[in-house]
Amino acid sequence: MPRMLRRLGSTAQNALEVARFGGFDTDEDASPCEVVTEQRVYRLRHYFPDAGDGPAILLVPPLMITAEVYDVSSRSSAVGVLRGLGADPWVVDFGAPEREPGGLERTVTDHVLAVADAVDRVRKITGRDVHLAGYSQGGMFVYQTAAYLRSEGVASVVTFGSPSDTSVGLPFGVPSRLAVEGLERIPDWALGEFAVPGWVTRLGFQLLSPVKSVRSRAEFILQLHDRERLAPRERQRRFLEREGWVSWPGPALAEFLRQFIQHNRMLTGGFVIGDRLVTLADITCPVLTFVGEVDEIAAPPMVRGIRRAAPRAEVYETSLRAGHFGLVVGSVATEQTWPAVAGWARWRDGAGGPPEIVAPVTGDEEVRATRPPGGLAGYGLQLAMGVGTGAATSALRTVSRTASGTRQLAGQAAQNLPRLARLERIHSSTRMSMGLLLDEQAARMPDEVFFVYQGRAHTHEAAKRRVDAIVRGLIHLGVRQGEAVGMLMGTRPSALALVAALSRLGAVAVLLRPDGDPAAEARLGNVTRVIADPEHAARAAELADGLGVPAHLLGGARGPGRDLLPDMEGIDVDGLKPPAWYRPNPGRAGDLAFVVFSGDGEHLRASRITNRRWALSAFGTASSAALSPSDTVYSITPIQHPSALLMSLGGAVAGGARLALAGGYDPATFWDEARRYGVTVASYTWTLLRDLVNAPPDPAERHHAVRLFIGSGMPRNLWRRVEERFAPARVLEFYASTAGESVLVNLSGKKPGSLGRPLPGGAPVRLARYDLERGRLAEGPDGLAVECEPDEIGMLLSRVRPAALGDAARPVRGVFEPDDAWSITGDLFTRDADGDFWPVGRDAELIRTAEGIVPPGPIRDALGELPYIDAVAVYGIPVGDAEIVAAAVRLRDGAELKLLDVAQALLRLEFRLRPRLVRVVDEIPVTAGRRLQTGPLRDEGVPEAGDRRAFARDRGGGYRPLSGWARRNLLSAPKADPAEGVAGHPG
Repeated sequence: MPRMLRRLGSTAQNALEVARFGGFDTDEDASPCEVVTEQRVYRLRHYFPDAGDGPAILLVPPLMITAEVYDVSSRSSAVGVLRGLGADPWVVDFGAPEREPGGLERTVTDHVLAVADAVDRVRKITGRDVHLAGYSQGGMFVYQTAAYLRSEGVASVVTFGSPSDTSVGLPFGVPSRLAVEGLERIPDWALGEFAVPGWVTRLGFQLLSPVKSVRSRAEFILQLHDRERLAPRERQRRFLEREGWVSWPGPALAEFLRQFIQHNRMLTGGFVIGDRLVTLADITCPVLTFVGEVDEIAAPPMVRGIRRAAPRAEVYETSLRAGHFGLVVGSVATEQTWPAVAGWARWRDGAGGPPEIVAPVTGDEEVRATRPPGGLAGYGLQLAMGVGTGAATSALRTVSRTASGTRQLAGQAAQNLPRLARLERIHSSTRMSMGLLLDEQAARMPDEVFFVYQGRAHTHEAAKRRVDAIVRGLIHLGVRQGEAVGMLMGTRPSALALVAALSRLGAVAVLLRPDGDPAAEARLGNVTRVIADPEHAARAAELADGLGVPAHLLGGARGPGRDLLPDMEGIDVDGLKPPAWYRPNPGRAGDLAFVVFSGDGEHLRASRITNRRWALSAFGTASSAALSPSDTVYSITPIQHPSALLMSLGGAVAGGARLALAGGYDPATFWDEARRYGVTVASYTWTLLRDLVNAPPDPAERHHAVRLFIGSGMPRNLWRRVEERFAPARVLEFYASTAGESVLVNLSGKKPGSLGRPLPGGAPVRLARYDLERGRLAEGPDGLAVECEPDEIGMLLSRVRPAALGDAARPVRGVFEPDDAWSITGDLFTRDADGDFWPVGRDAELIRTAEGIVPPGPIRDALGELPYIDAVAVYGIPVGDAEIVAAAVRLRDGAELKLLDVAQALLRLEFRLRPRLVRVVDEIPVTAGRRLQTGPLRDEGVPEAGDRRAFARDRGGGYRPLSGWARRNLLSAPKADPAEGVAGHPG
């Protein structure tokens, strides 16, 4: 009985002390340290400052936990173990934001720049590169800082339970799509309005392991009488239950959720520090990541994402049987984690070998995003409990979507097709323009990035201010709604802003090509004035003098060009009051919005694009590519090119995605920029990607985040090579006429070379029989056109609205029924039994031989199937009154053309469709848009006899070296006989 009373008395006494003071006084002193510097966001602590030299290790805590996590108690002190093993520990202390001036206004950028500043200071003091280490979100800061610094001054990176792929982290099992959509609906101002109190994150941490929390509390109460037994763990208990938690600033929370949960930019790249775009692919120093095998907060798949995110780094891993907190505090941490870190630092500094528990990662291993044993509440749950709804989510739509393949893309596209419902409701008088959609985006997400250029990010709000300023400048110059304004500019932010400003004003942007004939284009576009950048000032001045119209400068740094023309940048737009007639975004769907050009010389064509036509491509691209704010669309074609205007810019605006502008296309830097910008969708035209697929392997292309290449005109053989090399990325091929409103898209991707089916919302299309000899639609007995049967060559017709009939390139009436209206596209197709369209060639490309008309498409596709052929051009060489069919092939490096392969590849074609001449060339000429040019090859005619790279078809269908006899035979081809008719399709 006395023993029981003494126990009860001890329990009561100890309980009273815990109630009054929060715990026992254990007489433990914190490890000695000095504050080396105190900055606005952080303090830099140097532990054991008088203890001597050693590898400098800078430790970074998470936002919601104090810096004491690295010195919880004498028995579990990270800095103590590190110092005891010869390391030199330093700690970044962010303090308690709720008690710091302006602490609750901090952003992620503030913290990353603070760590970067600490690296610089430690490096200067110690004279050594720094081993940068961080726990949980502190490890994310470490990754971000190393990437921001491009590893300069960083000896290595060490992280503990730090995710770099949040695509598998979902709280409470919330479906990924619902979580992402939930975050998308929360306005930026609301998301960053409130700080997260420390008790909320503490509660969230405890809820992740409720059984363990209850058990620990029960054990503490049952042992409350035994002060000596509780004392060794008392500081750790107080740290977890009360003292270790601080508030999380609202702006930092908003940035964290947007960039790293919703958009998963740790993995994809393209996160913003200040206004700089950053990617973990820029980390080149060694990386050591500690993985908790039973970590329910940062599950192993989330942590191991660093293998994909940092392809240039040597990645090592230590996997421990520990939970999230146990990686850095407790017996496992004391006995394994911190000794391994000390050994790692010594080894990387050149002393000894690697610790036994540190294992290299090959980098070629695929990391499967599987759910961890026991369920995953998600890293975002612990860090974002303060939003009250568990609104932390996984949103890597890049990797997760591409990994699921064609079926998933098609499903997502179907979910996005309701965007086209808006387009279907648009009539000629409906307000619709690029400027209007940009204003809607700026109102919905002002702080989100609109576009990136040369490594810098520009938000919707900043872009809107710039566009509005240019609008005021244009009004000051006298530009009014409907006026055609010529733009002579390279791809740059000012060019993008000018296009948007002209749209907002309701004027017409005539996009003159710097590499074309601006004078002829300006006359064709009926421009009333010209605006140029400084690089093109001289040409603009000449153009203005020749046309008798005013010219002005816009954008660019000061240079020689600024002395040639009046500069719009000098207009005091702030003091200008808009006139009474001005209304922002007055453009109607039927209004002319843009004029773009193609061809040159006598083949120069102007395509007039209405607001509706632009919106069709914009919404069609956004829906087909399932674009969202998580995407970045990389436009690598000049802004004057229709694909940049209609597809890249249009799709990004309609889908709320980022737009990445390339000043020029360089395969050598493509992957660096794709990583830095976080590119998930890249555009192309024709054979643009040929240089990229032929380039040597780039470390940055490993585990890349690109899920789609979107564009038009890609040859079938290049299509297959792109998908094979850059898997899991896919090709999404479009067909769209700039003059019409029909769009085809190969949404499934199952048939490389096919252009798929009509996109909902676009103009209906039909394939009609076409008299190729006479260049007109074939008629049935009733005088109406006849629709083609499957696999029959025909002309693609696009339905024309009566209001747009005057703008159609080749309009026809009464085609399939009286009074209907269609436009002849000039493009020949076949349609297979499934309803998919296959291109055969343009009517202007048809080769008129003595045996009949030969389309080039089937020959290109047949020869392109040979794996060593890089490119194929098919053309006609005039001989007398007819032409002979020739094919020029470019071989892949080191390859040799095998004549037997050529003959077998062409066997599926009718004999008269096979080329009479096949020749190997070093290069096939291309246009600025990388479309193959056959004119120069045609002008070269038939090669001389004895050319060892030219081969003629023999009577048996084989190919032999071009002899003198064979050459004479080619040049003496009989005259064409119109009665021979049209060569049929090969089937």
